[in-house]
Amino acid sequence: MKAILAADKNWGIGYNNRLLVSIPSDMKFFRQTTTGKVVVMGRKTLESFPNGLPLKNRTNIVLTANPDYDVKDAVIVHSKDELLEELKKYNEDDIYVIGGESVYRMMLPYCDTVLVTKIDRAFQADTHFPNLDEMEEWTLTEESEEQTCFDLEFRFTKYERK
Repeated sequence: MKAILAADKNWGIGYNNRLLVSIPSDMKFFRQTTTGKVVVMGRKTLESFPNGLPLKNRTNIVLTANPDYDVKDAVIVHSKDELLEELKKYNEDDIYVIGGESVYRMMLPYCDTVLVTKIDRAFQADTHFPNLDEMEEWTLTEESEEQTCFDLEFRFTKYERK
């Protein structure tokens, strides 16, 4: 299982249920990486998408505590145990955790790879991803050349569990 995200210098990932910034090449990378795969998210992440609709050409699994929550074209689960049971139906290499913070934190112990678009700027953020650079079980195994979008510098990185 993998996680995929974009984070700022302080591992911030969002503010007011929105991404900190939209970088077209990061969006393209996310789309190319997750199309045809399984994406796991919390309800608020789903609701932050255009029209609150599941992502096209993917199996969308949404975790929510609300027993009445229902979304067309998404698999709804209500607990970590139910989520883990549902994920057994899929190839582990095809599963991507896509947010938000609580889902990332809950599922990180089950991930062996984390793809992070690291943005070289600090934004105002109210949600964060755990700082993998400070966790000894994770190692940075790949890092792209620095890229630029307008005045933002960023790199595509890959962390793997040791």
